[in-house]
Amino acid sequence: MPRTLTSSYSSGRSTDGRGDGSDGKDDGAAGIGTGDGAAAPAPSPIEYPSAFPIKVLGDNVDGFVHAVVEVVRRFDPGFDAAAVELRPSRGGRYLGVTVTVTATSREQLDEIYRTLSTHPMVKVVL
Repeated sequence: MPRTLTSSYSSGRSTDGRGDGSDGKDDGAAGIGTGDGAAAPAPSPIEYPSAFPIKVLGDNVDGFVHAVVEVVRRFDPGFDAAAVELRPSRGGRYLGVTVTVTATSREQLDEIYRTLSTHPMVKVVL
């Protein structure tokens, strides 16, 4: 829910909708605010580097596997395309492609997911 700024009569300061009279800025105390309203990211449960499988689903058409591999190679130059696993749907219309990347950071994984998710041939990324 978006927060709205309201005027606080008691202190004369603006509040960020939390009702505590604060100005929403980080007061420097550990674990309280980031100054921009966003929560600090939680530590990753993944140890880097590690092998990380990504499942990509799309129409079973020529070029789909190649497109997925090309995206993955942009973020993991050492990616071994021989390790790609393919699984067609029961009716054969869709294809599941599992690629196992060498994950080096959370940012790298986020970029791989973002790039695959926006590719026109990709339906779902898991």
